[in-house]
Amino acid sequence: MINGHYAASLRFRDEPRPESHSFIRHLAPKHKMRNAILLSGDRQPEVDHLAARVGIVRTYAGKTPEEKLAIVAAETRIAPTLFIGDGINDAPAMQAATVGLAFGQANEITGEAADAVILEPSLVKVDELLHVGRRMRIIALQSALGGMALSVIGMGAAVAGHLPPVAGAIAQEIIDVAAVLNALRVGFPARDLTDF
Repeated sequence: MINGHYAASLRFRDEPRPESHSFIRHLAPKHKMRNAILLSGDRQPEVDHLAARVGIVRTYAGKTPEEKLAIVAAETRIAPTLFIGDGINDAPAMQAATVGLAFGQANEITGEAADAVILEPSLVKVDELLHVGRRMRIIALQSALGGMALSVIGMGAAVAGHLPPVAGAIAQEIIDVAAVLNALRVGFPARDLTDF
């Protein structure tokens, strides 16, 4: 009773998305992510409750945007980081991470700070983004390194006198076209975009 009036203390807890636990559990074996950290401005009991529900061991609670920034910057100095956030308070930490991901209906500031924005608040979409990113990186490396390797082989053949200038020019054009055609594979839909 406060000042002669009845008062009630209600505590609401955020509940994780149904797929949260399986998403966190699959990050290490499928995406080689060694640590999952829950970094929040919420109070410690709420953060601990959420972390226990989804299987996260390392937590930071009650952190200001400046403290989040410092923590993410320190982690990024150790290893590449992915920071997923959904609010204005997350914007500085997103920029400090290797990759900043705005999650859900992000506002303009968060969207500007992020490297990618997922409008649908679904961890399945986050997993799809991780798969698309890895696939694009593999295809880009194949095109760049494969094209350079074939060009070096062609130059070696030309220096040794086994490839005349006109044939060398044609071979180089074929190598360039092959690299571009390989890079165009990015535009084709992948078979599996999620694995959890």
